[in-house]
Amino acid sequence: MAKEIKFSLVYRDMWQSSGKYVPRVDQLEEVAPAIIDMGCFDRVETNGGAFEQVNLLFGENPNTAVRRWTAPFHKAGIQTHMLERGLNALRMNPVPADVRKLMFKVKKKQGTDIARSFCGLNDHRNLRRSVEFAKEGGMISQVALSITNSPVHTVEYYMDIVDKVVAYGADEICLKDMAGIGRPTTLGRLVHDIKKKYPHIKVQYHGHSGPGFSPASMLEVARAGADYLDVAVEPLSWGKVHPDVITIREMMKADGFLVKDLNMDAYMEVRRLTQKFIDDFLGYWINPANARMSSLLVGCGLPGGMMGSMMADLKGFQNAINATERAHGRPEISLDTLMVKLFQEVEYVWPRLGYPPLVTPFSQYVKNTALMNLLNILNGKPRWTTIDKDTWGMILGKMGKLPGELDPEIVALAKEKGMEFYTGDPQDPYPDELPKFRQMMKEEGWDEGQDEEELFEFAMHERQYRDYRSGVAKQRFNTELEDLKKKAGAPIVVTRPVVEMPKFDVEEYSKKYPHAVPVQVPSKGQLLWQIDVDDDSAAPVAGTPVKAGEAMGYVQTIYGMEEIVPAIDGRVVAVTGKQGENVVKGEIVAFVQGKDE
Repeated sequence: MAKEIKFSLVYRDMWQSSGKYVPRVDQLEEVAPAIIDMGCFDRVETNGGAFEQVNLLFGENPNTAVRRWTAPFHKAGIQTHMLERGLNALRMNPVPADVRKLMFKVKKKQGTDIARSFCGLNDHRNLRRSVEFAKEGGMISQVALSITNSPVHTVEYYMDIVDKVVAYGADEICLKDMAGIGRPTTLGRLVHDIKKKYPHIKVQYHGHSGPGFSPASMLEVARAGADYLDVAVEPLSWGKVHPDVITIREMMKADGFLVKDLNMDAYMEVRRLTQKFIDDFLGYWINPANARMSSLLVGCGLPGGMMGSMMADLKGFQNAINATERAHGRPEISLDTLMVKLFQEVEYVWPRLGYPPLVTPFSQYVKNTALMNLLNILNGKPRWTTIDKDTWGMILGKMGKLPGELDPEIVALAKEKGMEFYTGDPQDPYPDELPKFRQMMKEEGWDEGQDEEELFEFAMHERQYRDYRSGVAKQRFNTELEDLKKKAGAPIVVTRPVVEMPKFDVEEYSKKYPHAVPVQVPSKGQLLWQIDVDDDSAAPVAGTPVKAGEAMGYVQTIYGMEEIVPAIDGRVVAVTGKQGENVVKGEIVAFVQGKDE
């Protein structure tokens, strides 16, 4: 008898792999009936990841959004699932255990059936609490293996993790092929081994289409016994997102699998509404490059969604690097050449940092280290001169155990800096915080909400929640949207990424200071060179000494304060960013010259 293969529409990830935001709750309610009418989906990914956070960012209540968005699927008998990051839960930094535990209880009450839990390092200790808390909260626990391709990420490696999480009580396993670089035959072998050893465990495959392997991978895992495949719909399918359900369904049907019928009229309605939401406002935050596949991603293994920010980083460096090249009598470097050099540096850096799976946030750590290495090499400096504090946290084991061994050079560098490696449970350094947040809500006069959902959201995203409650978030979002509309013009058609370039002539400064290294801001926000409550804050003057990796200024972002750190020890030779002005990620705000230059 033919085996049935089932499909899940990853409507949440479709948007967040394409851009920053997801549709508002009224838009989600508008598209839900058409998704249901398509008739081919047994599951829909509704929330998790950054869903809750971005709702706060545009001034909406994520608790209301999740309840109203999941309701029609429940009524239709379609399961809903969410994504959570283990130790980091629904944010980018570690979350106390009591807040993590409350999350699963809240999400189940709000209508989410399945918790897809991953650890970016595949550390089973981070996954154990996710499994146990999900089960206690009444959810189906699905553990996601962060898939990548390296000498240490073997079938045996992944099976060791499967053995542990099944023992913890996991109900399902997901193969989270976030960069789409898992090799089809290897993935097929892994699913075969899971099914052979644990026939009761459901297996779901999630693969991005960026480098082009995912359709073949889907066929291999289905033949090996997978139960569910994650798919997308136009206009947010393919590219660096996910394969389209039409193609994958036909491929499965041709291979002899039983598949549910697909209502094409409903598909076209989902397609129309999705495009309508893009045209309404969401398209302003979608990078057009994400609509294109690229085989260049095969070698470096980076997720395709990072391409936009990476190219912005490279553009910021290009002029400064070329000024150095000219000063040494070398030919200038094109952006494409620089991109290839960065990919090659990622391939060099990745194994030496212990092969962390290239998924959020570890993909950013590896890319940032490679970028700084590249800049230092082209400026005649040694590799590893600049490693940021979060990357050091990963290296030292504070977020979990790395899959591979660190290069002896990195170990020696850590010892030279007096750093200590951590081998304990990554959760232990983060004590419970719910009592503190209960007290703060009481002081603010805020209700903890139905099923304590407001308490949970406050504890998970304190800064964004405060901005949502005050109305600042909605005001900020509307201002940003109006600015983007003015820049893009009318009609609302986004044909390019809206990325601001520096407000000065980089080449002119690079000629004047050929050995200086640019200082770039890490994120979008307001530039604050100083935070001084007693006197006027001001930018540093020429000659001000700075140290590599130590804050020389700050950016006030929508989620908190980010440090501006120079890449080298030295002195400020020029400041190009004004105190209090708005800056964008990658913008050059100063130049620093080494002590010996």
